[in-house]
Amino acid sequence: MENQVKKAEGKLGILIPGLGAVASTLIAGVAAINKGLSKPIGSVSQMSTIRLGKRTENRNPLIKDFVPLAKLSDLVFGGWDIYEDNVYEAASKAKVLEQSQLDQVRETLEAIQPMKAVFDRDYVKNLDGAHVKQGTRRELADAVIEDIKSFKEANGCDRVVVLWCGSTEKYIEDFEGVDVYASLVNFEKGLDEDDKRISPSMIYAYAAIKSGVPFVNGAPHLACDIPALVELAIMAQVAIAGKDFKTGQTLMKTIVAPGLQARALGVSGWFSTNILGNRDGLVLDNPENFRSKEVTKTGVLEDILDAKKSPDLYKDLYHKIRINYYPPHGDNKESWDNIDIFGWLGYKMQIKINFLCRDSILAAPVALDLALFIDLAQRAGLFGIQEWLSFYLKSPQTAPGLPPENDIFKQQIKFQNTLRHIMGEDLITHLGLDYYQELVESMI
Repeated sequence: MENQVKKAEGKLGILIPGLGAVASTLIAGVAAINKGLSKPIGSVSQMSTIRLGKRTENRNPLIKDFVPLAKLSDLVFGGWDIYEDNVYEAASKAKVLEQSQLDQVRETLEAIQPMKAVFDRDYVKNLDGAHVKQGTRRELADAVIEDIKSFKEANGCDRVVVLWCGSTEKYIEDFEGVDVYASLVNFEKGLDEDDKRISPSMIYAYAAIKSGVPFVNGAPHLACDIPALVELAIMAQVAIAGKDFKTGQTLMKTIVAPGLQARALGVSGWFSTNILGNRDGLVLDNPENFRSKEVTKTGVLEDILDAKKSPDLYKDLYHKIRINYYPPHGDNKESWDNIDIFGWLGYKMQIKINFLCRDSILAAPVALDLALFIDLAQRAGLFGIQEWLSFYLKSPQTAPGLPPENDIFKQQIKFQNTLRHIMGEDLITHLGLDYYQELVESMI
């Protein structure tokens, strides 16, 4: 496919609904990196290598040198928010980064003023802001489409992606039976009729896809994963991906659980609790919003530790999740996991994990990579659902009827093989028998 990939020429605009802690940390980080003040630690696209060919060939370039990604110096940021704060003010209030570090890139951050946001308090009850657009669903969608067009023209961008970093919206039960989500015709009729079942994030997703712009959902709620917007993405040949950035506790689960499963160790219980005090914690303090997060966090274990496939190991698995709003911790989330396991002859053991993480520090490089790779997918002609980006997501969007793969190591193989496929390199199976066949033949 290498010859089919368009070059990453010109500027890439990254438009973000929700210029809060994650977005401001991302933008400030890229500004600092471009000034030579720091390194993009945690960004697979910038720091990780990829093996090409046989192990004996010793070809292990950096991913950013292997695939044609947009350069960090070519990124232009913008977005929407329900508060009027510019990105410097938003980052200062979020208190993720040291003020002295923010002051080093203050001019860059202050220049980014949020556009008025699409907001419906029914979807995020614990927040309220005055910097919002007014109008019907159709008028709001048209306004976002105009925002995307104006931003692209004003900043001389060659391409744009939209990356949802806004708050978690309330959970929507049994969405597959809802007519307004079922087809593009129904959805657009819903916009015209100002159907309140269309959430703000769906409006952003619709506007992006309608504009030919890739969309990534970094939160656990419904957005581009409803049938109507998948249909639109295929018709418009636009790349989409979701959902929910895989960062703290869930990242640890997708690392630890596959190891237990790989060694056929049983798991009878997994208790997870979190405390955090940022805006995300405040939003999740509402039960309807917490439910969206709970579903994505719970589904990870159900897939990896599959009771149907291995009933002797996981049929009695009890999985409990708690998230508690605790303002003193701010963005410094703390999670505890108690894992009850059993081994040979059923003897019981325990694993304890106490992860004192920085939520936005983990999320910022994930957001960056998703923006860069969804742009790559679009230039490579890979439209519709980009399941290969599930490496970064808690609840990977897949084709209808296709169960997700949540094992991070299997996700990594899929991710790397997709990059090899795009660049016309051989896929790697890790079988390795050819090395030993060659050894045998050399000795005969």
